[in-house]
Amino acid sequence: MTDRSPPNRCRVVLIAPTDENAERFGPRLREAAAGGDIASLIIPARGDEASFQDFAAPIVRIAQTAGIAAIVADDTRIAGRVGADGIHLESGKGEIGQAVERWQGKLIVGAGGATTRDDALELGETQPDYVFFGRFGFDNKPEPHRRNLSLGEWWAGVVQIPCIVLGGSDVASVETVAATGADFVALSSAVFGEGVDPRAAVERANDILDRTAPAFED
Repeated sequence: MTDRSPPNRCRVVLIAPTDENAERFGPRLREAAAGGDIASLIIPARGDEASFQDFAAPIVRIAQTAGIAAIVADDTRIAGRVGADGIHLESGKGEIGQAVERWQGKLIVGAGGATTRDDALELGETQPDYVFFGRFGFDNKPEPHRRNLSLGEWWAGVVQIPCIVLGGSDVASVETVAATGADFVALSSAVFGEGVDPRAAVERANDILDRTAPAFED
């Protein structure tokens, strides 16, 4: 992440792959960070508790050193142990509400799993720091899923809680997501896919957003 102030438009959120070990992914994350502005990194759950913690611990440190907020998914205990900046939960309104009550103000608390407007509004009632539209690992087509785009556009137009919309496997999909008014576009395979240069991908994503993303109102 650069030293300049965060841009006043849709920003990039990265999602760590679940099929790489920390030794391979760490250098790729550093390369991505060198490509420009990244708001946060979400680390999806993987394997058993021990293997997830072994992966998350060094990755959280790398992200934080680069000025990127590190968010651990699905396990508040691991998030605490590795010193993460936030937690991402898809466990329903009850557990997310408890997490907000316990952790908000200390950690970023994000909510995912909504597939309908009613689902999203229920999650919004808990007042998380963001709502995520998409499913980890389902960015295997160049364009974002139409349902996620529709939900993101609707949410951005009626709710003040920020939203993240999952992009596609093509970096150019950030333009489509930004056009919905979403606060953040999440990228995974577009940056960390096989044969992709993470630094170049993040540079291109930010260039597209700089040129095409609507500026947010102050």
